[in-house]
Amino acid sequence: MKPLTYRESGVDIDAGEDAVRRITPLARATNRAEVLAGVGGFASFVRVPAGYREPVLVSSTDGVGTKLKVAFLAGRHDTVGIDLVAMGVNDILVHGAEPLYFLDYIAVGRLDPAQIETVVGGIAAGCRQAGCALVGGEMAEHAGGHAPGEYDLAGFAVGVVERARLIDGAAVRVGDQVLGLASSGLHSNGFTLVRRIVFDVMGLGVFDPLPGTGCSVADALLEPTRIYVRSIQKLLESVEVRAMAHVTGGGLTGNVPRVLPAGCRVRISRSSWSVPPVFEVLRKAGHVDDAEMFRTFNMGIGYVVIVPPAAAETASRLLRDSGERVARLGEVVAGDRGVELVA
Repeated sequence: MKPLTYRESGVDIDAGEDAVRRITPLARATNRAEVLAGVGGFASFVRVPAGYREPVLVSSTDGVGTKLKVAFLAGRHDTVGIDLVAMGVNDILVHGAEPLYFLDYIAVGRLDPAQIETVVGGIAAGCRQAGCALVGGEMAEHAGGHAPGEYDLAGFAVGVVERARLIDGAAVRVGDQVLGLASSGLHSNGFTLVRRIVFDVMGLGVFDPLPGTGCSVADALLEPTRIYVRSIQKLLESVEVRAMAHVTGGGLTGNVPRVLPAGCRVRISRSSWSVPPVFEVLRKAGHVDDAEMFRTFNMGIGYVVIVPPAAAETASRLLRDSGERVARLGEVVAGDRGVELVA
């Protein structure tokens, strides 16, 4: 019997080493001054930035979900890495944390170094947007575990905030104003329903035009998640922010209540912003009712900021100056913790 090798069994160590050579410069290009040792060792070393008296580390982990299935169909792997970073850094940003570093986990059935380079290029791009360092990760070649050309992603974001400036929603009061920052589209949630509607109900291919949007299915569905870090960091320097929410799975109705204290609910006027066409296309084609839409998708609002009434105008202006599209969604009212959508 011919001696077996790891490569013949499905794991190519040489391809893994090639992939590491390709992605190392991408990761190093994101380094911050605090990075003491990044990609290449058994672990990474990152010191807490100077100037913090009582630093609190804030961490989050997430993935991209079945949005990856669209990337596989389209053969486009350059934006899902941005999604991966966005899902983590936007979550820690909610608590006022400055993103410090990021790690990724990539599992593949068969390692393609060029594909990995493209995926990690997107992760590095997301880290640059967020101002954090990509300090390491893991590539796992699971022979037979994924179809050829497919992979799964997970990401881990770590940030830091002064304990006295930690934002947890406890300061929210009745009368506070609720601002919404526009999403860049679907972001990375609800794609099991999206794929069912677009590919099964509408019968479209990934490169077909998506009616009502002016772009292809691939372009509409693979638009990367917006990263709000730099805009929010500037806002926090000038305005008291009492709570924030990243609108991910669960939508506005599921995520905003997570940062409200007891006795407070948010009343949101649905006429305060225009829902992007892609959501209307999905709603009509799938005959999805409004409640389901609002608890599945972001509906055009990717991030929520709650500020005192006197700060609302200034906060809106600062966010617009940072390039955000801002809507005055509504206000905090007395009642059971939740979200009330009104006309």
